Amino acid sequence: MTTTPFQTASALIDAENTLDPNREIVQSTSFPKELLYSNRMFNKLMEFHPNASEALQIASKAQHICRWKMPRESYPMDRVGYLKWREDLKKFHSETTAAILEKAGYDFGFIARVSFLIEKKLLKKDEETQLLEDVICLVFLEHYFDSFVQKHDKEKMKNVILKTWNKMSNKGHQEALKINYNAPNLQLIKEALGL
Repeated sequence: MTTTPFQTASALIDAENTLDPNREIVQSTSFPKELLYSNRMFNKLMEFHPNASEALQIASKAQHICRWKMPRESYPMDRVGYLKWREDLKKFHSETTAAILEKAGYDFGFIARVSFLIEKKLLKKDEETQLLEDVICLVFLEHYFDSFVQKHDKEKMKNVILKTWNKMSNKGHQEALKINYNAPNLQLIKEALGL
């Protein structure tokens, strides 16, 4: 049975993310952190937008590919350093994925489209870029928000919630309000959004 380029690319992305030395425990099982993130992104995309294009599906899986290779600490720990890190990460994820897609047999146009999405170009204007951003925000709110709350004060968290909200579409907002938050976190979100 022949494998499709999508199956090949997915397996190669998973293989790269499996090498993450950082682990996350979920229900007593330890996972490579970025492999878990990749799976959460893909699953959330397919739940949120089941007809997602192949390019968008790959972009969701590769959003954080090999992120541990470019740690935040390798940049100045200030706002400028943070923004530079984020920009460099987008390029790194995009280039790492492009090499995989070439190996999987995709053509230049398809690879360029995936890179465009991973680099989140034309947010709010390109429908698929917006979809990807919605999924990123939904995965953050569902899986990473609680641990974030525990590390930061209330005012900082309100700011984070507002910034997250402003990146999302109306459809994303509706989906975000369906997430099963614990009571204090739901209260914090409502306060931040003035609901």
